[in-house]
Amino acid sequence: MSLTTSAEAPLPVGQVSRLIGGWIDRLGAVWVEGQITQLSRRPGAGVVFLTLRDPSQDVSVSVTCYRQVFDAVADVVSEGARVVVHAKPEWYAPRGQLSLRAAEIRPVGIGELLARLEQLKRTLAAEGLFAAERKRPLPFLPQLVGLVCGRASAAERDVLEVARRRWPAVRFEVRNVAVQGVHAVPQVVRAVRELDELERVDVIVVARGGGSVEDLLPFSDEQLVRAVAECRTPVVSAIGHEPDSPLLDLVADLRAATPTDAAKKVVPDVREELERVRALRDRALRCVRGLLEREERGLAYALARPVMEQPQRMVEERGAQVEALLARSRRVLGHLLDRADSELAHTRARVVALSPAATLERGYAVLQRPDGAVVRSPDEVAEGGELRARVAAGEFTVRRVDGGGVGSRP
Repeated sequence: MSLTTSAEAPLPVGQVSRLIGGWIDRLGAVWVEGQITQLSRRPGAGVVFLTLRDPSQDVSVSVTCYRQVFDAVADVVSEGARVVVHAKPEWYAPRGQLSLRAAEIRPVGIGELLARLEQLKRTLAAEGLFAAERKRPLPFLPQLVGLVCGRASAAERDVLEVARRRWPAVRFEVRNVAVQGVHAVPQVVRAVRELDELERVDVIVVARGGGSVEDLLPFSDEQLVRAVAECRTPVVSAIGHEPDSPLLDLVADLRAATPTDAAKKVVPDVREELERVRALRDRALRCVRGLLEREERGLAYALARPVMEQPQRMVEERGAQVEALLARSRRVLGHLLDRADSELAHTRARVVALSPAATLERGYAVLQRPDGAVVRSPDEVAEGGELRARVAAGEFTVRRVDGGGVGSRP
């Protein structure tokens, strides 16, 4: 149907929108193949909204369907999956928006995009880039934090505000980069390497405020993942929200659920630390007081003992014991000396009785040759030989004379 219009007789927007809707309503249903890049299922809503994209043509179209249609394939279909949809074009007149009303959805596979990411993930994991032993601990209190994020983004604002609220003295070295599109990967890689080369940077935070699977593709790029793996400085990944999981999360030293969560994990809360210090100080004070009280009780118990109340008593008792032992030792020693003296007197009497001197006292004499040998036979003395005669009062020299007699010589 042709319309006649002019600058003087234009058609209202509403009429044009209704005419377009009428033309589109006359179109039949078609089978469409594409990749799901956005998926919205609101709790309690009867309609599901999704976006189908043609990666080769970079063309997207909105699709709506009733919840029961999507629930039939919800277990095997998610963002990034490639599907075939049987849908009829619809025109939403109030907004002038074209969409497809899906009557059937058939999954084709996990999708080319997710398949490539899964293959890259397995390759990097086999190289050990995601190993837990490679993770480095974050410093307790970083003096300078490197931040890679979009310019004037909510992620930058969240990280800076939360970190400075928790620790006002913290400083940031910010690198604003593109966080999606063809320039995102080289800019993020360059920013990360620049911050890693700065000796004063203690930790690097890569932050983005979430988005679709397609928007987060730069943070699963192999070049970026390897650049982060080569960093000497600990790296924190704060990409998107809790459900988002790019490969950067796996290679980073720490994954934060959101940029706000990254600020909380990187920078300690000064109030919490002061409270912890106060708690530790109170605990130490209680321990010291408890120790002093315990020692005071022990000292009081020790002082209450009799030996401490009358310390001289122990000395007196020991003195009495010493005196008793001394008297006993004297008695024992006296008995021993008396017994030894008695034994010595008896022995002396026996020695005197058996001594040759006693025999000499009775008038006997002992003849000895000059060499001291006792003469027992006359044959032992030569004619004229001199001998020494020992008597009780002394000794004198005698000489043998002829006829076997013995003469004396003064």
